[in-house]
Amino acid sequence: MSESGRWVKLAELDEIPEEGTLGVETDDETPIALVRTEGEVFAVRDVCSHAEVALSEGEVEDGTIECWLHGSCFDLRSGSPINPPATKPVPTYDVKIDGDDVLVSLDEENS
Repeated sequence: MSESGRWVKLAELDEIPEEGTLGVETDDETPIALVRTEGEVFAVRDVCSHAEVALSEGEVEDGTIECWLHGSCFDLRSGSPINPPATKPVPTYDVKIDGDDVLVSLDEENS
């Protein structure tokens, strides 16, 4: 995990449901989906690369998040699409937990 970039508190851990998501916006209005699954927290751009709808409204399963509109799933670690119709990855962000704070590096890992 990269330590470069600007770390910003986007939520508290208890705000993100187990095996669920929380949609948030950064100060510059970048939509981020915080995803909590299997004891880890991930951050991806909260916009499907196929249909431009909020991924935070989708289902979380087996390390992926599913777009509710057309069913494309994205790997939470890499942002890569697992199945069509999406063909482009979604940006991912480094996450660290500091006490109860969920901090996200706003440098995109994948674009």
